[in-house]
Amino acid sequence: MGNFPSAVAPESKDLRIVLLGPPGAGKGTQGPNIKEKYCVCHLATGDMLRAAVRAGTEMGKAAKKVMDAGGLVSDEIMVNLIRENLESNPECKKGFILDGFPRTVVQAEKLDEMLVSGKKPLQAAVELEIDDSLLVSRITGRLIHAASGRSYHKTFNPPKVPGKDDITGEPLMQRSDDNAETLIKRLESYHKQTQPVADYYKRKGIWQGVDAAQEPAAVWANLSAIFAKMN
Repeated sequence: MGNFPSAVAPESKDLRIVLLGPPGAGKGTQGPNIKEKYCVCHLATGDMLRAAVRAGTEMGKAAKKVMDAGGLVSDEIMVNLIRENLESNPECKKGFILDGFPRTVVQAEKLDEMLVSGKKPLQAAVELEIDDSLLVSRITGRLIHAASGRSYHKTFNPPKVPGKDDITGEPLMQRSDDNAETLIKRLESYHKQTQPVADYYKRKGIWQGVDAAQEPAAVWANLSAIFAKMN
């Protein structure tokens, strides 16, 4: 499903974007493609937290303390974690894709404040838009190779051998939350929380919507067209 930009030389422009979209909309497919083509860092909140905790950075230690106590990592820690990456991660030199943050308007405001003070304001908030009913059929067919994170789909992107990873031949699994009932709850929560974030970026004039019901290659073409118009 991925690798659409492989035939294209990396772009030299900077890119600073937030990628919005419900679970299953294709952020996991498109994020790495954008990273590859534009040589920017792909900052997914979960990965970022785990990496900071493993590395024992100042923010990683602060986050670990909260998580070990069963709490939710604060907006301040998350924004500082992003700042830490932008300042010290060489992959972020030419820009970034933020995936999974911000999830609330308060987070969006704090993120903007930090980025503007660092003279790296957001250029766009791109939302992958798709009907909930389509997402349910997408997600419930999703298969994951746990060790690498490679994902497949029973219908849209099946492995060469049913139930086996293409590279290692190891068994694929379905995430426990990839069932219709759980997904519908996750989507309700997503819409309630994230719609105001999309509205916030619309008011700022940087929101862009992409129809994520299309084939991944068509979604990629739409994204490329958006990025081509950026300064």
